[in-house]
Amino acid sequence: MTTHKKVSVLPIYLVGLTWLSYALLFPLNTRMHYVLCAGLSLVVFVAGKAIFPDKVYQTPGTAQEQQPEAKKAEKEDPQVAALRKEKNRAISELRRLNDAIPDPKISAQIDHLEEVTGKIIDHVIANPAKKPQISRFLDYFLPTTIKLLNAYDRMDSTGVSGSNINATKEKVEKMLDTLCTAFDKQLDALFSDEALDISTDITVMENLLAQEGLSGGTKPTGGMDGPTLEL
Repeated sequence: MTTHKKVSVLPIYLVGLTWLSYALLFPLNTRMHYVLCAGLSLVVFVAGKAIFPDKVYQTPGTAQEQQPEAKKAEKEDPQVAALRKEKNRAISELRRLNDAIPDPKISAQIDHLEEVTGKIIDHVIANPAKKPQISRFLDYFLPTTIKLLNAYDRMDSTGVSGSNINATKEKVEKMLDTLCTAFDKQLDALFSDEALDISTDITVMENLLAQEGLSGGTKPTGGMDGPTLEL
């Protein structure tokens, strides 16, 4: 987008009208009258600027300016774009609910759900092949969590205490503890492959260190392979 500024000419016209009116009412034959008219013109100009300000508007950028954004949109995988959109929608709704629900414990839980949700989706955006792992999370757990919080918000905002309202609110409050744990486990599960790879690398390294006599507590003797090494 390109920003443009359109200067308003009405304040200038008002200044001209001020000089004309002053000349018709008072003789401009002394320095004092010129000073008074100039001062009055300044006041009129400032007031005119306040009443008729300059207009600022935006227009689409040139083809060269729009090209990088267009290329970026073309290059982004549709699944990644959909994930990014879902993340923004979910986090925006969680923040709205957080602002609407005054309970400090629930607010802290929503903060946690928002943070973990962002991390889950960001991780899959960076690793699109893992999207199937969070299909149930995206299709059911996340939207249902938001649905429960919306129901809680509606009941809480009534300001009425009743058996149905109180019982439902208590169920949602208890469920939030479970959901926070479930969201944490979903994020942890996304790192199972990395954890397995690291565990395998560590096991292989430990075995090689032992074979080479480089693991802790060993004292291989020197020989053709080299001098004695103690760790």
